Amino acid sequence: MGVDMSNNTKDLFSSPALSLSLAGIFRHGSMEVDDGDEGSRGGERREETTVEISSENSGAVLRSSADDYFEGEDDDDGGGNDDDDDDGDGDKNKKKKKKKKKRKKYHRHTAEQIREMEALFKESPHPDEKQRQQLSKQLGLAPRQVKFWFQNRRTQIKAIQERHENSLLKTELEKLRDENRAMRETSNKSCCPNCGIATTNVDGSFSTGENQLRIENAKLKAEVEKLRATLGKYPPGTTSPSCSAGHDDEENRSSLDSYNGIFGLDKSRIMEIVNQATEELVKMANIGEPLWVRSVETGREILNYDEYVEEFSVKYSCSGSPKRFIEASRETAFVFMDLPRLVQSFLDVNQWKEMFPCLISKAANVNVICNGEGSNRNGAVQLMFAELQMLTPMVPTREVYFVRCCKQLSEEQWAIIDVSIDKVEDNIDTSLVKCRKRPSGCIIEDKSNGHCKVIWVEHLECQKSTVHTMYRAIVNSGLAFGARHWITTLQLQCERLVFYMATNVPMKDSTGVATLAGRKSILKLAQRMTWNFCHAVGASSFHTWNKVTGKTGEDIRISSRKNLNDPGEPIGVILSAVSSVWLPVSPNILFDFLRDEARRSEWDIMFSGGSVHSIANLAKGQDRGNVVNIQKIESKENNSTWILQDSCTNDYESMVVYAPVDITGMQSVMTGCDSSNIAIMPSGFSILPDGMEARPLVITSRQEEKYTEEGSLFTMAFQILANASPTAKLSTEPVESVKSLVSCTLRNIRTSLQCEDS
Repeated sequence: MGVDMSNNTKDLFSSPALSLSLAGIFRHGSMEVDDGDEGSRGGERREETTVEISSENSGAVLRSSADDYFEGEDDDDGGGNDDDDDDGDGDKNKKKKKKKKKRKKYHRHTAEQIREMEALFKESPHPDEKQRQQLSKQLGLAPRQVKFWFQNRRTQIKAIQERHENSLLKTELEKLRDENRAMRETSNKSCCPNCGIATTNVDGSFSTGENQLRIENAKLKAEVEKLRATLGKYPPGTTSPSCSAGHDDEENRSSLDSYNGIFGLDKSRIMEIVNQATEELVKMANIGEPLWVRSVETGREILNYDEYVEEFSVKYSCSGSPKRFIEASRETAFVFMDLPRLVQSFLDVNQWKEMFPCLISKAANVNVICNGEGSNRNGAVQLMFAELQMLTPMVPTREVYFVRCCKQLSEEQWAIIDVSIDKVEDNIDTSLVKCRKRPSGCIIEDKSNGHCKVIWVEHLECQKSTVHTMYRAIVNSGLAFGARHWITTLQLQCERLVFYMATNVPMKDSTGVATLAGRKSILKLAQRMTWNFCHAVGASSFHTWNKVTGKTGEDIRISSRKNLNDPGEPIGVILSAVSSVWLPVSPNILFDFLRDEARRSEWDIMFSGGSVHSIANLAKGQDRGNVVNIQKIESKENNSTWILQDSCTNDYESMVVYAPVDITGMQSVMTGCDSSNIAIMPSGFSILPDGMEARPLVITSRQEEKYTEEGSLFTMAFQILANASPTAKLSTEPVESVKSLVSCTLRNIRTSLQCEDS
């Protein structure tokens, strides 16, 4: 099966325009689909509609500006072919005049032409041949001019994004340098509190605690440098030569030519390990009992470790120390995404992070070991780094370095294989790598109508770490970082992408927005808002959390950060406050309560007593809980506030994320304008089951009373702008305000759900 993945830098949302039918998703006869774009009349309905996908997947094949905007004869070849006077007597002025005559004519597009092309670009950055032909006739341009204009526009946007990302990384690097300098000064001034003698030994050796801090700081520096090198593979401040596709190929070739082993192992040994891991993953994915045994209490598959050691004794005859433990899980599900795009999302580290925002706080493609064969990159192997998180600062993150391989197994099957290798790069301290991947990944099988069957295997070996009692059950059970979490998140994101590109969403699930472009802009803004929320809540090394106590006794973690130049959120000092508690309420009940606009005034102290009206309602998944809302809140003083709310739910986790938005800016987004410059600062909630799946049933003769009391692990996070100046110091006033906000909101939720004594 030919899988075209030639363009490996595309954003998941910046893909070719697709005309997708959701008839395969909405199978209930009661759902009516708007046929305005399909040309049907009245009650005439087709039982099945086909999925039409644009065949064009052209990347930003970049040309020189001369090809885009000039016409006429070709320039000189640069040699003597254009000059008949080779006797050396021709004067320079004559040559200049001759070149001037042959110089191509410059054509500048009119304002109307640019406006029309910009309008199409917002809706479809990669127009197909038919769209380009139609636009060229409408504007009086050659199809070639239209094609090159779109190529140059994509290049321009990509260059802006690269410069912005490099600026952020440079800021992060400076922050790490400041921390390193502060630690050095602290260590020089440190002394024993009893005797007053400096703790630094005469021979200059460091104390254990100080040495650990320095190692941690050096590791963070190395990560930032790798991230900076990974983004476009060029240092900050330099102009990315992305205007030449051939240059990228040259760079990849040169990096592979100079490859001499990044693990202290040669390339052939790495490929041998990858092949062994592929064989093991395929067996782990396909073999049932006795290797996998299904739990009677939970229905989950459990790895029979004795059988595993016997089956794979050559590779893992002796497993680690008692300080390490094994997590293994397997899940199978169907996702609505075509095979080429799904495989591509695992190879492109940026798309991979976008696909799993609640699980991945940091990720980088550290090095390319093998580019793979052909345009489908079959056999591609790359070294990757990831920091895995839960949406709470109370559970430590897991950092893992691993090799990822993309391999075609058959005409309809591909495998994504992840495996850690014992010896990593010289500048990575292996003592700090507390988590490693045994052969893990997924088997992807192409099915009809754009569906894929995915078998996910997650197999980790981790050092034991201290986990808060409240989260111990869900972490120790393997649910927190297991296959179910990964595959349910994948299903949710694939559905979101399908609804983003769909042209015939049921009318009752898409109200308040008149145009397809407006719908896309709102969904894209909501996606960015949710990503920002996930990024701000976890225990990632991006944040430094300080523990304080709320007014009602709950633990609150507070962190601050400075936004210097990111237009996506307010400029200044941003304060985050997070609190995680257990509530004796079912996750479904808690989720429905928080997303219900009619009950918002019961918990939201910022709009207590105000009336809430829905302006727009956009479905983004099959479940009715997966929806984006725009809500208008009228306060008692007749002041209006608009709220953008993104609700997400799957079999593992639910989220409600919201943020106040500028009314004028939001109205422009609803018409289809670009939302990237809309400043947004989200707050919200994460809801998990408490992990007590094996809790014994109540003993009773009445069948309807046989149930287990469900509980929820509830995390609430609020972000406020503490100061509009990025250079200002954090004062105590905003800290007290956000503490009060957390305590009062939690008290209101407990009161409304009648669980005050929990």
